[in-house]
Amino acid sequence: MKLKKNTYRTLSGTKEIVETIKKKSSQWVIYENNKPAFYVDFYDLKTESNLIMNNLVLCSEKSIHEVLELINKRNNINLSVPKISRLGFKKQIKSEEIELSLEPIPEKWLSYYIETI
Repeated sequence: MKLKKNTYRTLSGTKEIVETIKKKSSQWVIYENNKPAFYVDFYDLKTESNLIMNNLVLCSEKSIHEVLELINKRNNINLSVPKISRLGFKKQIKSEEIELSLEPIPEKWLSYYIETI
């Protein structure tokens, strides 16, 4: 999968963030332990994990951050969507296309939420 690795300069230092090439509000690169690990597309309903995430985020009207926080607590893991800057000050200093193989979030982490929907 082709993604974009951007390097930003912020007040707190330099950050590298992996993002989709064309940013869409339904596509996310999910980090595990501060490294890109998973890819979620809410409208790719062929993948069971994406279908569950679609229900958790879009149908229940929760943010991706709220859903990841619930998954983290339930499974004792550290999933996140990185923020570039807390204060909003950022300057992109470098961008490059990269090829990464990111899997959907494992269904076993989402199985509890299937029953509660």
